[in-house]
Amino acid sequence: MGSVPAEEAAALDFGGLVGDLREVYESGRTRGLEWRQAQLRGLVRLLEEKEEDIFDVLREDLGKHRAEAFRDEVGVLKKSVVDKLQNLKNWAAPEKAHTPLVAFPATALVLPEPLGVVLIFSCWNLPIGLALEPLSGALAAGNTVVVKPSELAPSTSAFLAANIPKYLDAKAVKVVEGGADVGERLMEHRWDKVLFTGSSRVGRLIMTKAAKHLTPVALELGSKCPCIVDWLDSNRDSQVAVNRIIGAKWSTCSGQACIAIDYVLVEEEFAPILIEMLKSTLKRFFTEPEFMARILNEKHFKRLKDLLADRRVAASVVHGGHFNPKTLSIEPTLLLNPPLDSDIMTEEIFGPLLPIITVKKIEDSIKFLKSKPKPLAIYAFTRNENLKSRIIEETSSGSVTFNDAIVQYGLDSIPFGGVGHSGFGQYHGKYSFEMFSHKKAVLKRSLLIEFMFRYPPWDESKIGMLRRVFSFDYVSLFFALIGLRR
Repeated sequence: MGSVPAEEAAALDFGGLVGDLREVYESGRTRGLEWRQAQLRGLVRLLEEKEEDIFDVLREDLGKHRAEAFRDEVGVLKKSVVDKLQNLKNWAAPEKAHTPLVAFPATALVLPEPLGVVLIFSCWNLPIGLALEPLSGALAAGNTVVVKPSELAPSTSAFLAANIPKYLDAKAVKVVEGGADVGERLMEHRWDKVLFTGSSRVGRLIMTKAAKHLTPVALELGSKCPCIVDWLDSNRDSQVAVNRIIGAKWSTCSGQACIAIDYVLVEEEFAPILIEMLKSTLKRFFTEPEFMARILNEKHFKRLKDLLADRRVAASVVHGGHFNPKTLSIEPTLLLNPPLDSDIMTEEIFGPLLPIITVKKIEDSIKFLKSKPKPLAIYAFTRNENLKSRIIEETSSGSVTFNDAIVQYGLDSIPFGGVGHSGFGQYHGKYSFEMFSHKKAVLKRSLLIEFMFRYPPWDESKIGMLRRVFSFDYVSLFFALIGLRR
């Protein structure tokens, strides 16, 4: 069996499961390049043959339109897995390293090797992508894997549990379903790496549990991702910026994404124009309710509604604000200058509410960002090269994207991950392979040449020899060795 249903997981001793996976890993079957490539090809087949099923479960769990599901999960994921297939041989090859002349004859290598048995906790908002992207990296690196899908996306969790064993090596890859109690019990065991995607609160629990076995952990956490909107010269540029802001807020799981725009910073003078452009474009983009995902569940719906319960916040609403509890849908909502000490400006929003904060000068936005925790991403729409340089040099974040938003998530050539409170550890593309690999240093030396100045008994002449070695003064070292220089 390659999956463990929630009802069985509740009573299962995970020690046996982990032991079986470790036995498979120790057998060496996952180390070969052919096995790794076969698993990646299996993922590609799963995405191709089960595409419609994936659309269905994402619709059931989150109300995602099939176009959004393809763009954000199926299409971008297939591209990433194919990239790994095409490059795996080069990534897994030993890398030659420099050795100093004094070590001659010698060779040095950096050898990527699998970590062993790894555990992946995926999140509910991108439940296919956040499970299978790191899984593809772990398999490319040659590990055995347990995937724990989010119980908050039950249809997707059941889909993964039913289909991963059909397309991948069921003895080396397991899917374990269940709630928080299952996750806690999994963390009681020793893993060679744990990747968790989710909230900071649960991330702290994962870290605490991992400390028992000194398990290395990568955390992909949420944050308040800001978007700086500078005054753009032309109407066309402004409209493109608005299109991309809307795409990165409401068109990505209705704003329920860790890299979605959380709030906008804009000059006071430009704010009314920006708001009107957002209103008109929202009307054109979302002509049907099905074009925007719904809120996950009643709990999250209430949390978002409560953000507007503060009268000061409610008074700042300039567009939208309608909540439909029957369909768990929330109208795209714009707020102008809600109080900075309100929950909507201190907590990650994770929904279709967009505060717009005004500043006197756009350069003031940098000071504003520096006073906040480091976000997963910073977005900025500007043609000002000086402002771009200042954002790069004076702020810290997992990534910075200019004149677009969220698209950095789909690039295989750059790492994805947070810094500080937004998490640590990077993956996507080659970085997914490296996250689940250990770079082992290998040095091979000959017994032919021996320098006795390495060893006691010590004297000043040996110290002199060592000084020459560490300063790479080989000419002087040579003359000293043959007795022509002290």
